[in-house]
Amino acid sequence: MDTPALTRLTQCPAPAKLNLFLHVTGRREDGMHLLQTAFVLLDWADTLSFALRDDGDVVRTTDIPGVAAHTDLVVRAARLLQQETGCRRGADIGIDKQLPMGGGLGGGSSDAATTLIALNRLWNTGLDRRQLATLGLQLGADVPVFIHGRNAFGEGVGEELRAIDLDRACYVIVAPGVSVPTAEIFSARELTRDSEPIKIADFASGTTRNDLQAVACRLYPEIGAAIEWLEQYAPARMTGSGSCVFARVADQVVAARVVALCPPKWRAWAAWSLDRHPLYDWLD
Repeated sequence: MDTPALTRLTQCPAPAKLNLFLHVTGRREDGMHLLQTAFVLLDWADTLSFALRDDGDVVRTTDIPGVAAHTDLVVRAARLLQQETGCRRGADIGIDKQLPMGGGLGGGSSDAATTLIALNRLWNTGLDRRQLATLGLQLGADVPVFIHGRNAFGEGVGEELRAIDLDRACYVIVAPGVSVPTAEIFSARELTRDSEPIKIADFASGTTRNDLQAVACRLYPEIGAAIEWLEQYAPARMTGSGSCVFARVADQVVAARVVALCPPKWRAWAAWSLDRHPLYDWLD
């Protein structure tokens, strides 16, 4: 059945992700790093709202300190969709930003993915999931996982995805108050770039790590301090290129207790894993 054209969409979530592990297995000739990782989506999210414009303009209606509108992945995603499809419509886009920037939670990529999914429907441009994910890859390696909308085992630069089923889990996430530029971590001379590739079964056995963590902790000692603190309660690890760290805990009660004990210099949240992206059905 054709998706009806809509005049307004509100409360469109852009969920966070965690990298349950991240191995760097090599480097392409173009300098991009080859990875293996497992993505899990969380019920903790930014929220975007969209209103149709007939003049073709894309206007971010929310000010985000340090992020100019023309460089924002949300605006770039909207304009890329216009360019790809020839759509002459525009949109006002508002962002309720909850996910910390530079935290390894995929907030910018998730915002871009939600923009592509929502505007594809709002503008009735008709791209399917595969087409939209291919388009999203131009914006960043993490955008496709949010468009595919499932927890996934990722390879390549992160865009080769195989859906995986994971038990529902509760996590505590701690932001140690630093923003980590991904390029800085990947350009570090001492970064491990030759981890042996693993199979999904090896990931399930727990024999994994985050190859970026040691570099990030050296450059940003607060990350290491946050890991050390969180490990009092459960095994902890950095997500993505940092700076946020996470631990799986037994349930919401334990999570709430750990969050309440977080040192005031940091911020902590509790979140549950998701089986699918909240907008998953919009692309079926």
